[in-house]
Amino acid sequence: MGYKVQPTDVVKYGNKVLNPEKMVYVLLNKPKDYITTTDDPEERKTVMELVADAGPFRIYPVGRLDRNTTGLLLLSNDGELAEKLTHPSNNIKKIYQVELDKPITEEHFDAIQAGVELEDGFIKPDDLGLVTPDAQVVGIEIHSGRNRIVRRIFEHFGYEVTKLDRTMYAGLTKKDLPRGKWRFLEPKEVVKLKYLI
Repeated sequence: MGYKVQPTDVVKYGNKVLNPEKMVYVLLNKPKDYITTTDDPEERKTVMELVADAGPFRIYPVGRLDRNTTGLLLLSNDGELAEKLTHPSNNIKKIYQVELDKPITEEHFDAIQAGVELEDGFIKPDDLGLVTPDAQVVGIEIHSGRNRIVRRIFEHFGYEVTKLDRTMYAGLTKKDLPRGKWRFLEPKEVVKLKYLI
């Protein structure tokens, strides 16, 4: 009891030798209208349908994105890494591009940058910037994993978020990854992810 199996150990069940499951890391550029879950009783579209051809691996979403949020989502069967990436104490960076229903005022921009008191506590982005000259698209860097946090920050000041896209997650970007497509992480990216924490 309590013995941790070493990579050099041979584990048998009856006469059958058990092979450790191969760790798989899939990066998806999630489109709108897919929910981040492994299955849905209401039979809505799930992200698992998009990565179905990634192989016979049982992979799970790491964290979540709202149905209407697009962008980077990591899926893996590495439970230990998934737990570390989603734990708030590890301050994993995420960058979002936020499209608003109207231009953000300088006053609200400064207020968000300084930090906002929401119903579940204070939140201060790590960085904030204007993406378009009309001030209607804003970039926000944040490490909080609180539910709908980016939308709630802007809603607090009376803006409606018309589009929300996660453009960076834990150092991974959407470079060469079209919406709705996925790719396996390269070994060096996996090493970087593990080194982050």
